[in-house]
Amino acid sequence: MAIVLQSSPLLWTRLAALVFSCVAFSVAVHGGRLYHGTGDWCIFCWAFSFAGTLLVILVELFGLQTRAPVSWKNFPITFACYAALLCLSASIIFPLYFLKGSTGPSETRDYRIVSTVFSCLATIAYMTEVSISKARPGEVAGYMATAPGLLKVCETFVACIIFVFVSDPVLYDRHDALKYCMSVYCICFILSAAVILLCIGECTGCLPFSFARFLSAYALLAVVLYLSATIVWPIFNFDSKHGGTKDRPYQCSSMQGLCVWDKCMAVAVLTAVNFVLYLADLVYSTRLVFINA
Repeated sequence: MAIVLQSSPLLWTRLAALVFSCVAFSVAVHGGRLYHGTGDWCIFCWAFSFAGTLLVILVELFGLQTRAPVSWKNFPITFACYAALLCLSASIIFPLYFLKGSTGPSETRDYRIVSTVFSCLATIAYMTEVSISKARPGEVAGYMATAPGLLKVCETFVACIIFVFVSDPVLYDRHDALKYCMSVYCICFILSAAVILLCIGECTGCLPFSFARFLSAYALLAVVLYLSATIVWPIFNFDSKHGGTKDRPYQCSSMQGLCVWDKCMAVAVLTAVNFVLYLADLVYSTRLVFINA
């Protein structure tokens, strides 16, 4: 099996991301003394990014793109976008939990600082890879390399963060309107994830309807649903002087990290962020339909 080694900015960017993510999780495991689930999440972000990048490099190194069970026009950039978001989340969460107010040994703190720095470098490397790989005007590329495809990745990632905030404790069981918001998050997440899987699996041609028109119609539906959730969620969570419902006020404790009020506020902000993402998705998807027509 011939090894195909073609030096390019994309290859060097991937190698940099590989090294940075490897150093980030190796140093954290070796001397970071991570002691709860947040540390496990950061390790997962770095290790998952490292493993996926290594896979992409090996496939291209041995010229196995045509034998891969996925669309190679869509998979690498989709993975790079997710890896950028994962490393970005780790770059924010890790110092907040393990550097802010740290009172442990100075050596442990040094290890944590190194992990944070390399996590930030990995984030920059993955963002650079996405920038290099994304479709240019007039260029024939996979859907995931276009702006709507990359927006789908961001939409699903933001939805996953929303699910984390609303699940512990459960924030949507106090009123039917909040359950409606939860259904909006679930429906839009499932459809966006389905679109990504269809593109990576090259199954869009098997649909009994126009994929481009489906994307435009779905983006319009998602905009309407998220607009309603953006309005409904704050109304039914912040309707008293100190936040929360009148019968069950939210209690905050600085000893327990984020309190319920903080999580509700975070969900409100993330809902607005996803609304903006879906609105941009609608604009780009509509343009693609008109261009194709």
